[in-house]
Amino acid sequence: MTDDLFDEALLLIQSKSDGVLQSELWKLLNVDSRKCSRIVRKLIDTGMVERHEYRKNGIKTYLLRSTKKRVIDPSLLMAGEYLIPCIGCERECVVETCELLLDWMYELAFANFEE
Repeated sequence: MTDDLFDEALLLIQSKSDGVLQSELWKLLNVDSRKCSRIVRKLIDTGMVERHEYRKNGIKTYLLRSTKKRVIDPSLLMAGEYLIPCIGCERECVVETCELLLDWMYELAFANFEE
């Protein structure tokens, strides 16, 4: 089993707040159910995923949920010294035309250009 499949499975599970059904995970990973079971076992053994019995259309499967949320690099929320303005913003705006967000994006582009 490759670490890439392990990481991909973990990211898929973490990306769904309600979890992922094991019977769907192997299809998403494009692997057979046996290989998926080994990946899931490794995720459970490392404590990164928990598995709960789940019945779908009368068929037993398992719901996989992340025990830990993916770590986000805080620097992704910063443009130079400026925090992304959307955090805590109560405006109802259109993302593509929000002047606060556009200014922040220009700062981000400029900060990355200087590095």
